[in-house]
Amino acid sequence: MQNDYFPSEKVEQIRHFLSDASHIVILTHMSPDGDAMGSSLALYHWLKSQGTGVALIVPNRFPSFFQWMPGVGDIIVYDERKAEADALLAAADLMLCTDFNEPKRIGQVADRMLENPCPKVLIDHHLHPADFADVTLSYPSSPSASQLVYLLLSTINYQLSTSLHPQLSTLNLSVATCIYTGMMTDTGNFSFNSNHPEMYEILAELVRAGVDKDAVYNAVFNAYSADRMRLVGYCLYSKMRIFPEHHAALVCLSRKELYRFRFQTGDAEGIVNMPLQISDVRYSCFMREDKLEPHERERAGNAKTKVKISFRSQGDRPVNVFAADWFHGGGHANAAGGEFYGTVAEAAQCFLDHYQDYFRKD
Repeated sequence: MQNDYFPSEKVEQIRHFLSDASHIVILTHMSPDGDAMGSSLALYHWLKSQGTGVALIVPNRFPSFFQWMPGVGDIIVYDERKAEADALLAAADLMLCTDFNEPKRIGQVADRMLENPCPKVLIDHHLHPADFADVTLSYPSSPSASQLVYLLLSTINYQLSTSLHPQLSTLNLSVATCIYTGMMTDTGNFSFNSNHPEMYEILAELVRAGVDKDAVYNAVFNAYSADRMRLVGYCLYSKMRIFPEHHAALVCLSRKELYRFRFQTGDAEGIVNMPLQISDVRYSCFMREDKLEPHERERAGNAKTKVKISFRSQGDRPVNVFAADWFHGGGHANAAGGEFYGTVAEAAQCFLDHYQDYFRKD
């Protein structure tokens, strides 16, 4: 990925927005994952280093294993500080949106975002971005939004350059650490969607900037609770279903089962990847029942619950089309997500009714 991915006119427009702004709000998606946290916190630290007034708002609570990230104590969780967040959104003169492609992915924050006519910049790598931003930097070929943030900040700092990746010399360690975290988590520690030579050039720059990659890995992947480990064991032993003819696996969890294991935000992270370690499994789907948020009730109709769904696959076996066609979702070819309004049993039946039309037998 080269910096000419960013047209010069878009970069100049972003530069202009930044120079005129004094109250910037950064937004990212519901249930923030590592890339959402990394890309938004990197922008937050960089703007603070420039002396700019900036706030970072996330729709709901993030997993506890991101609590170590620099600047996390400054994050405003909308569910917990709604009045304060609404005031900041109303006063913003620029909004930077990372790692989501349409307003519905930020939940209740979307209405407040759209009410403010201030300029908005979208930095994302998901398919089919909605037309709500004044400048859209959308590149589905990018492994992560954090990588796009790296390229944008490098470009803004050093003007447009023919060099593949300008140095991070003016960016501080907090920015570099956040970007690395987002890149690492959105590729499963560089195990999928990561066969891009330029990505490793960026990683080298981040390590040169002082990132301790081993410490970041340990903080994210070796910080689970005992309940989470028992939940994983239960999923693999009691809940995993294999469909050998189509090389597929399915794991489903009800809210009752989650309660049994004292489920906390983030405890389901990575479970969808585990069936892919089986020699003949090429597709994996993980479903978990969740409560409806107030803003979702109209969309849900008569449903009392929703189901959050994750898909993973290997090689040239896309799952994003299946996610889009039947589960109101989408994403990357090998890593996608969606949702279903109803029970987890109903969502599983929808999967069973249609997966054979999308998953290859060879």
